[in-house]
Amino acid sequence: MSKAKNQNTRVKIRTGDTVRILSGKDRGKTSKVVMVLADRGRVMVEGINMVKKHVRPKRSGEKGQRVSVAAPIDISNVQLVCLGCKKSTRVRINREGKTKQRICKRCDGVIG
Repeated sequence: MSKAKNQNTRVKIRTGDTVRILSGKDRGKTSKVVMVLADRGRVMVEGINMVKKHVRPKRSGEKGQRVSVAAPIDISNVQLVCLGCKKSTRVRINREGKTKQRICKRCDGVIG
């Protein structure tokens, strides 16, 4: 049974960001975010947390198979990698008028 996440959770990671995995079997790897599931507090990361899925044969005479599929990972287990300093970092939100920018807390650079 998983904990219910708050619907108003602010997610500072977006699709296309490069992230570093902090825990689990893929700890230390860096990869790109494919999808953000903000309501569940999880992210899909390219090539990370691969699980085996058993697929039934579609037609007679065909064999069933095992396919590797990426599963979502909790957002607390990933950290954004800054493009400027190439290190994993926390993010600060900077507001100027109606625009928001994500700022690297290490080098104060703007994150795409």
